Amino acid sequence: MPQLRLALNQIDSTVGDLDGNTESILHWTRHSAEQGAHLVAFPEMVLTGYPVEDLALRSSFVEASRTALRSLAERLNAEGLGEVPVVVGYLDRSEGARRYGQPAGSPQNAGAVLHRGAIALTFAKHHLPNYGVFDEFRYFVPGDTLPMVRVHGIDVALAICEDLWQDGGRVPASRSAGAGLLLSINASPYEREKDDTRLDLVRKRAQEAGCTTAYLAMIGGQDELVFDGDSIVVDRAGEVIARAPQFAEGCVLLDLELPAADPDFVPEGVVDDGLRIDHVTLSADPLPGYEPELAGGEAERLGDDEEIYTALVVGLRAYVAKNGFRSVLIGLSGGIDSSLVAAIACDAVGAQNVYGVAMPSRYSSEHSIADATELARRTGLNFRTVSIAPMFDAYMGSLGLTGLAEENLQSRLRGTMLMAISNQEGHIVLAPGNKSELACGYSTLYGDSVGAYGPIKDVYKTSIFRLSKWRNRAAEERGQTPPIPENSISKPPSAELRPGQVDTDSLPDYDILDRILELYVDRDQGRAEIVAAGYDDALVTRILRLVDTAEYKRRQYPPGTKISAKGFGKDRRLPITNRWREHD
Repeated sequence: MPQLRLALNQIDSTVGDLDGNTESILHWTRHSAEQGAHLVAFPEMVLTGYPVEDLALRSSFVEASRTALRSLAERLNAEGLGEVPVVVGYLDRSEGARRYGQPAGSPQNAGAVLHRGAIALTFAKHHLPNYGVFDEFRYFVPGDTLPMVRVHGIDVALAICEDLWQDGGRVPASRSAGAGLLLSINASPYEREKDDTRLDLVRKRAQEAGCTTAYLAMIGGQDELVFDGDSIVVDRAGEVIARAPQFAEGCVLLDLELPAADPDFVPEGVVDDGLRIDHVTLSADPLPGYEPELAGGEAERLGDDEEIYTALVVGLRAYVAKNGFRSVLIGLSGGIDSSLVAAIACDAVGAQNVYGVAMPSRYSSEHSIADATELARRTGLNFRTVSIAPMFDAYMGSLGLTGLAEENLQSRLRGTMLMAISNQEGHIVLAPGNKSELACGYSTLYGDSVGAYGPIKDVYKTSIFRLSKWRNRAAEERGQTPPIPENSISKPPSAELRPGQVDTDSLPDYDILDRILELYVDRDQGRAEIVAAGYDDALVTRILRLVDTAEYKRRQYPPGTKISAKGFGKDRRLPITNRWREHD
């Protein structure tokens, strides 16, 4: 059987940075060529970054993407890399009017094959996702071809991300057209436990396509999204040939034995779902036989807690670096939330770039300052203490606040102080809120919700405890000092806004709360379904009321790393003004 050395480059890219993304593609193409690759591939929309959102509606950006693609083809050829076909994702536009009523020139999520200094083939994503964080029906028109290139006597069918996630389309069409390899380029965002789903999907699609299938994934972060790599290659029976590391940039190289294309037959015509075969022959003759050197293999998988923690680190690091920031600022209370955020920040940007401020009030306990101080000692972050007592007394003397207004004033003074330091010193503020608190509205607008980014925004409180314990164990296993003080993990959570206050004064036990929230928020189950699952009717009614009445707060919370299938924001979109109530 003919042989082919495939190079799958799972790399990061930044939205709008066409020059920087081009240089990265050139670098990894050189690397792939030096390793003897015969076909080189890069992720979905790697040239423009993903997702581009409303930039897709700017004709100037679309044309800049098309120009960058042509320039990339020319540069590859000028640098002696033109003989190696390169598959790259980019932003294109349709040449004619398409379905769904879009006008001619509408944007497309596209891929191209570059060869010998030219664009040998272009194709657009056929299946357009329109769920969760995806709005591709808003922006793009679909492709209607089955793109195929013949490389060294092997027919390679091409697809883009959702083309594998939905039934039909290019997967069965690849079988009908006799493809020897199905190559899918992807920018599939991370979600916890998605790696198992992804593997099952690729195995299933390979069996349906009847050929070896390569799933190339992106890594890195873009706003709330994290991309975890985990590229996969399976044979036609679904057996894994190679699996790339998670959250690691790099090139997966492997030698494949693939069925030869009939030299006297070129696939043509219309196949499954009305797709028209668009076939280009780049090299008709098989390669001379050689001894395979790169057999693939599976990278070691991360455990569940390490995977989530790594995603949080990658998400924060990308947000800071890609937006031109250098340092972060955190209000340290000695509690578990701010402690975990501080540990994530130190791992993401280095302790020397993390600044912590303890802001005690008259109600702060001694252990609050002691635990914050100990965290700073353990991690090496920059630390100071500034009391809010004088400011609090001044406000109270002028306003005479009581009850909840008095409690929230403390949080708002801390928020004001953090933003003032941020303005003065140039750090960005990290908000410490978790998903349990945001779901129930257990946060103060312009107080603990201030900031540029919320690293644990999509993490339930019970997971906060678990991740904190994991991070400490990981440090101990490496012979390092655990970053989070044990007292921050073991003491009852409290905002310390009045004497003796603990979270359970206002919220149910987190073990029960989080299970109910997951059913309501993540799975969209209603009150009757949740009660039928065994939870107390009155408690469910109370929790659902808290969630429903806090939507206006969540809309004003900063972006944060998404790790679940239903994060607050783009995933879960509910009207603020809304009289439908599950709890009434």
